[in-house]
Amino acid sequence: MEYKERKRLLFFGLPWTFTVYTVKEDRLTINKGLLKVSENDCYMYKIQDVEHTATLWERMLGLGTVVCHTGDSTDPTLTLVHIKKSKDIKNFILDASEKARIKRRTLNTLDIGTGSMQDVDDSEF
Repeated sequence: MEYKERKRLLFFGLPWTFTVYTVKEDRLTINKGLLKVSENDCYMYKIQDVEHTATLWERMLGLGTVVCHTGDSTDPTLTLVHIKKSKDIKNFILDASEKARIKRRTLNTLDIGTGSMQDVDDSEF
């Protein structure tokens, strides 16, 4: 399955921008630009968390914004701005990223700042 969506303006939700988002089962691609074109890819297994937001104007136009928090070194946050079917795309990314992690047998762990083991005194236990 694949989703291909354009970034839209909040002015009537028209796709008059030069940003195209492509979401496939194995990667997320963002193509930007007209004269200077840039392409940013992120594999699904690197996506750690997905967030969906919709302002009042976005909801009135049937749009939404999806923010992907990744473990990618080039861009740790990928934002899909003002897209249609944003909830479906968010759910697809969540499912695809989990399937990709299971397929690659990867584990995402986060450093929650517990400090080093030297901070723990054995006499406290």
